[in-house]
Amino acid sequence: MQQATKMLTAHDFDQELMILFDAYVHGGLDRRGFLDKAQKFAVGGLTAVGLLAALSPDFARAQVVPKNDARLKTEVLDYASPNGYGTMKGYLARPASASGKLPGVVVVHENRGLNPHIEDITRRLALEGYMAFAPDALTPLGGYPGDEDKARELFPKLDQVKTREDFVTAATLLKNRADCTGKIGAVGFCYGGGVVHMLSVRLPELSAAVPFYGPPPAEADAGKVKAALQMHFAEKDDFINPRRSVYEAALKAAGTPFSAYEYAGALHGFNNDTTPRFDVPAARLAWERTLALFKQTLQA
Repeated sequence: MQQATKMLTAHDFDQELMILFDAYVHGGLDRRGFLDKAQKFAVGGLTAVGLLAALSPDFARAQVVPKNDARLKTEVLDYASPNGYGTMKGYLARPASASGKLPGVVVVHENRGLNPHIEDITRRLALEGYMAFAPDALTPLGGYPGDEDKARELFPKLDQVKTREDFVTAATLLKNRADCTGKIGAVGFCYGGGVVHMLSVRLPELSAAVPFYGPPPAEADAGKVKAALQMHFAEKDDFINPRRSVYEAALKAAGTPFSAYEYAGALHGFNNDTTPRFDVPAARLAWERTLALFKQTLQA
C-alpha cells in the first residue's frame, strides 16, 4: 500500500526562504528573482524549481468542501458594476436546504483572483448558514486563469480605483438580494483583507468586517468604521505588522471598537491551507473567532 506523503509546513523550510517566498507572493520578486535567490537552499537533491513547487498551493489536497457537495447550491453570477469595470463575475454559494432569507458574507480573495481555495472558503461559509459571494477582481482580464503565476502577473494590471468599486457594488448587490436578510459581513485575506478594510470604511451598513493580515486604510478613516471589526495578524509578518500599530492607535483615538488577534509563530498567509504557510492551530482559532463574530452580528 502506498504511504501518504507528509504535508509540509513552514517549519520544514528555512525562515529566510519563507521570507523570499512572501516577497514573491506579494510581487516584490518575480519568478526568476525568487528562483535565483532560492538556489542556495536547494540541497539534498532539491532544485529551486522544486522548492517553489513545494511552497505553491495544492488546491485539490486542501479542499474541504467539494464543488458538487449536495448540501449546497452554487453558481457563477454576472453582475453590473457601472462605477467599476462594467460587468463582473462572482461565485455564489448557499445552503441547498434554505427556505427563507439568509445573511450574506462577501469573501475577498488574495492577489491572485478567485482561485479554488477562495471558492472552497465560500462553500465553507455557506455550510454555516450564509449566502456567501466571492467576486473575481480579474474578471475584466479574463478571470482567474487557472495558474497562480499568471494570476499574479495579471493582478497589477488592474485599475484599483475601478476594482474597489467592483467590490463595493458586490456587497451592495448581496445586501439587496430578495433572498438576503439585509445583514452582511465581509472576510478577506491579504489583499482581500485590505479590501475588507476598505468596505468597512465605505459601507456603514456592513455589520461585520474580518480582515486577515490585510493592509489597513488611512488613519483618518478609522472613525468611519461602523462594522464590528475583527482583525487577524501573524506574528512573523514584515509585510503588514509595521503598519498595523498605527491604524490600531487611530481606531482607539477615534473611539472605534475593534478586536485584534496576533498568532504566535504564524506567518503571513497562515489561514491558507493550500500552502506550507498554513498554521493549523492559528487558522483553527482565527476561523472559530470569525464564525463567532458572524453568528453574533449576522444571525442574531
